[in-house]
Amino acid sequence: MMRIGHGYDVHRLVEGRKLILGGVDIPYDKGLLGHSDADVLVHSVMDALLGAAALGDIGKHFPDSDMKYKGISSMLLLKEVHRLLLSKGYRVGNIDATIVAQRPKLSPYLPVMAENIAGVLEVDTDRVNIKATTEEGLGISGSGEGIMAYAVCIIENM
Repeated sequence: MMRIGHGYDVHRLVEGRKLILGGVDIPYDKGLLGHSDADVLVHSVMDALLGAAALGDIGKHFPDSDMKYKGISSMLLLKEVHRLLLSKGYRVGNIDATIVAQRPKLSPYLPVMAENIAGVLEVDTDRVNIKATTEEGLGISGSGEGIMAYAVCIIENM
């Protein structure tokens, strides 16, 4: 049986933080504010995977009230989501995600983001597609206030 999941996340851009997307440290004068490393791409992927398996969301599994997740790499959290999926008898079929950011230009980093996510989820990179777009000056990302990401996935019984 195949199941579909959808994920979404958004974080505010602030000075004094690193910009981490898909596990990649991207040179920029601002980073995303959050309890963990605030990797919106990985957060949206995790929510899609958890949703597909009917396992809730990242707030349920990694609450921002728990200090053990303070500053943690979202790639480590993705590894735990993968472990949960495997324990329920699921494997990742594919992931398609979109990052929405006015700046910085993300296209040079997209292949590495896909490789990072595929590596943690133990799938070939051709099962992970990462895209980036802008809001053409509109909305939260268009104004430079934040970055958001959407993800959809298919998981399958093993």
